[in-house]
Amino acid sequence: MIRILFLGDIVGEPGRKAVRSRLHHIKTQEDVDFIIVNGENSAGGRGITPKICGELLKAGAQVVTTGDHVWDQREIVEYFPKQPLLLRPLNYPAGTPGNGSVIVDTEKGKVAVINVQGNTFMNPPLANPFLAMEEEVKRLRKEEGVKVIFVDFHAETTSESIAMGWHLDGTVSAVVGTHTHCQTADEKILPKGTAHLTDAGMCGPDVSVLGRSVESVVWRFKSGMPTRFPVAKGQVRLCGLIVDIDEDTGKATAVKRYNELLELGA
Repeated sequence: MIRILFLGDIVGEPGRKAVRSRLHHIKTQEDVDFIIVNGENSAGGRGITPKICGELLKAGAQVVTTGDHVWDQREIVEYFPKQPLLLRPLNYPAGTPGNGSVIVDTEKGKVAVINVQGNTFMNPPLANPFLAMEEEVKRLRKEEGVKVIFVDFHAETTSESIAMGWHLDGTVSAVVGTHTHCQTADEKILPKGTAHLTDAGMCGPDVSVLGRSVESVVWRFKSGMPTRFPVAKGQVRLCGLIVDIDEDTGKATAVKRYNELLELGA
């Protein structure tokens, strides 16, 4: 059995500091073999930088995924060819810097991670994620011989995220949604052996609106006027998923949500 920890969207400095400080403890406490984190909003709430990616990998993450804010920090474009452990959505056009999947050799065999973006209410519109996933999973399983495949599906709607889980059931080990920053309570193992959670939630300030200052977001909704949405402060909540996978079959055997509210200063 291989145990994988996945942490949802890291929001700003509070989120990334908390993740860096807690990863080793979580790995030890939960007996985790492999760690994936979504760095989508780790740079001031928008995108990721080479420095932040390096810090997350150094802290213990083995793969860093992203989403629709992947290009928000300009310097990341030139970094992608240098760092295969940082992923951008799979369904970008051919020739886009970086890759949408990676295979990592571990003591318990190969682990593949795929990052793909949904299309419903998402910008920019990308190639059909369902068709893109069919091709990539086929390549990984048949050409690369990988059985353990973890999918970060960066999507806006619960329906699209749930549909992707059912679409891939039996062909991948886990499908976990990101992007909404709200952890759902529907973790399960689907009939053919794929673990699924509609959204992993975020790693960011607990008293916030999706990690942003409550006051600024409420004012925006009340006034309709544009304003900045600074990253909130205070206690951080870490959200994600832990899944056990049979490395011989690639099927999930156990799944549970991870949700931890840290003390201030932790």
